[in-house]
Amino acid sequence: MSGYFSMLLYSLDLLGTGVFAVTGAMVAARRNMDLFGALVLAFVTAVGGGTIRDAILGSTPVFWVHDTNYLTVICLATALTLAGKAWWHKTRHVVMLLDALGLGVFVVIGVEKVLSMQLDPMVAILMGVLTGAGGGVIRDVLAGRVPMVLRSEIYATAAIAGGILYIVMYDVGVSRSIVAIACASSVFVLRLLAIYCNFSLPKVTAQSS
Repeated sequence: MSGYFSMLLYSLDLLGTGVFAVTGAMVAARRNMDLFGALVLAFVTAVGGGTIRDAILGSTPVFWVHDTNYLTVICLATALTLAGKAWWHKTRHVVMLLDALGLGVFVVIGVEKVLSMQLDPMVAILMGVLTGAGGGVIRDVLAGRVPMVLRSEIYATAAIAGGILYIVMYDVGVSRSIVAIACASSVFVLRLLAIYCNFSLPKVTAQSS
């Protein structure tokens, strides 16, 4: 892995960490939680999926234990979010937009980590979805909300599509930097379509006799 690509991935990882920490803190603010509650939601949203991923892959201690920059980013993102929460509350769809950005970034991180371990591409896609969506699931459960992955709108599907795109472009020899940007962008765009154009999967309903 080239030094440039490693730096790109690291930068994206910190970006996704900060973005997801913001969404966690914003949800906490909307639920009228205290500072500790905001930090907890910010933490689990930002690193929950990646922590579960590393535990499954046997990559322990997990990444944020080795590099406390992730914890610093989470604390700063939480502080900035709470300081500006009056502005956040007046801005529509901020949580969903930031969540979409974080989802795209973390799918890239999850897929690339598995590929670097030379594991099966299907495992890479699954770990990409877990990295992207896992923290949000924990956040929503703790906040008493139905997780986005269980709603009819496109969420996990966007992550899966991004993971597949990553594998296909990687296999045909496209530059890994371009692959990473294309994957994250595709997930983000799919989420925007779901948010603003009401794209969703068909609902499963029981037919009445």
